[in-house]
Amino acid sequence: MLQLSGRHLPDPDARYGPFPQPPLGAGHLRVEYAPRPTAVREARAEVRRQLEGWGLAERGEVADVAELLVGELATNALVHAGSRFRLTLFAAHGVLRCEVADGERRVPRVLDAGVGESGRGMFLVDALAQRWGCHRDGPGKTVWFELGTCGADGCGRRQP
Repeated sequence: MLQLSGRHLPDPDARYGPFPQPPLGAGHLRVEYAPRPTAVREARAEVRRQLEGWGLAERGEVADVAELLVGELATNALVHAGSRFRLTLFAAHGVLRCEVADGERRVPRVLDAGVGESGRGMFLVDALAQRWGCHRDGPGKTVWFELGTCGADGCGRRQP
């Protein structure tokens, strides 16, 4: 049975955009990770494995971008929340939605990439995802992004 995470609407902040529920259908995965250094690598590998299983790894750059962005969100969860995090993937109707939920309530900010050692995660999410957002869940938050999986030129890219 499909269970949607993120039942709440996002914070009413225009930076995080609309938050409709993803369409039901093709695929759903939910995995929890303990706060350990190998968790980010494991989450990226799970994204790749799942997208291959759903037949989405051959769709342009979808798997590469999803793997990269999930790695960034998982790293943020470990560094800033220091808590367990949950990875949820939905794929249906030409949309892949990836969510990372953690125990920190502070919402992420997009920082200028600059030359610093860190701070590029949300910059990458903002640049590469079709849409993204964040909403608070009880004691924590869920950060999500969507990529198009239709295979057409520009699918999954933010429209100007």
